[in-house]
Amino acid sequence: MSGFAVAVTKGVARDIPLKTAPAEQADLVWIHLCVSDGEAKDWLADTAGLPDYAIEGLTAAETRPRCTAMGDGALLNLRGLSQEKLGSDMLASVRLFARAGFVFSVTRKPLDALEAVKAEIKTGTIADPGDLIAEFASAITEELDPVVADLGDELDDCESRLDAHHAFELRRKVNHVRIEAIGYRRFLFPQRAALEKLAALPADWLHDDDRLHLSSAADRAARMAEEVESIRERAGLMHETLTDLRGELIDQRSLVIAIAAMVFLPLTFLTGLYGMNVDGLWFAKEPWAFDAIVALCVVIGLGVTGYFVRQHWTR
Repeated sequence: MSGFAVAVTKGVARDIPLKTAPAEQADLVWIHLCVSDGEAKDWLADTAGLPDYAIEGLTAAETRPRCTAMGDGALLNLRGLSQEKLGSDMLASVRLFARAGFVFSVTRKPLDALEAVKAEIKTGTIADPGDLIAEFASAITEELDPVVADLGDELDDCESRLDAHHAFELRRKVNHVRIEAIGYRRFLFPQRAALEKLAALPADWLHDDDRLHLSSAADRAARMAEEVESIRERAGLMHETLTDLRGELIDQRSLVIAIAAMVFLPLTFLTGLYGMNVDGLWFAKEPWAFDAIVALCVVIGLGVTGYFVRQHWTR
């Protein structure tokens, strides 16, 4: 188990030992743990003295964004960007348990927003648990916003190149965008609900400015959720369009092949007939027979082709 602890008194932040952090007296004590085994549960229970339901929420293996009032505190699960590959999950989780004077945060995978929050607390702008929770929410949504916007731009680029000849390349790109949009959508909708619920909790350690920041982060999460939903629907429609375009291209090529076969079918019959090594073929002994057969083949080929052109079969 690894982590750190920071105490804030009158806007001044200082690092403190992790083992003595739960007994620290300050306006805000932030304790962060990186969990990879069961050691954290023992520390949170024995050293921090947290209740079992809070420990279970902080160390659960699988989480989704949610907010739950727990006694005089609240448990908040959020999802944010991570530089580490996360498999099927698009975003890394951070679990926070806040109460008056304390915030306990736990991550299993590296969270990009964590460094931004650590840098912000050193500036003295974070003075209480509400400020810290609001900063986490703001940092996570601020990092996600350009990523979602890039997905939309990538889909716009695909739409500008929409034609049958790029169908295979575009289908792969559109599928990639669609999968990412679905992955983000899975967490953004409940994240918005969690932030809205936290902003409405009647907690004394949440001040009016904290609620405003949380509501702003919730609105931003809602806008991103609507954007990824739009991207998902657009990608689905584009995939269907690309499938139709590819089907039309195959039909056109099949038509060309069929027309070519129809043109050469009578010619194949004629050349096959005169290619037989038997007696009795008309004009087989005449010196002009070869030229006549070639001329006849040209006339038949031009006639069949002209018929298809007049019938507009080549369009």
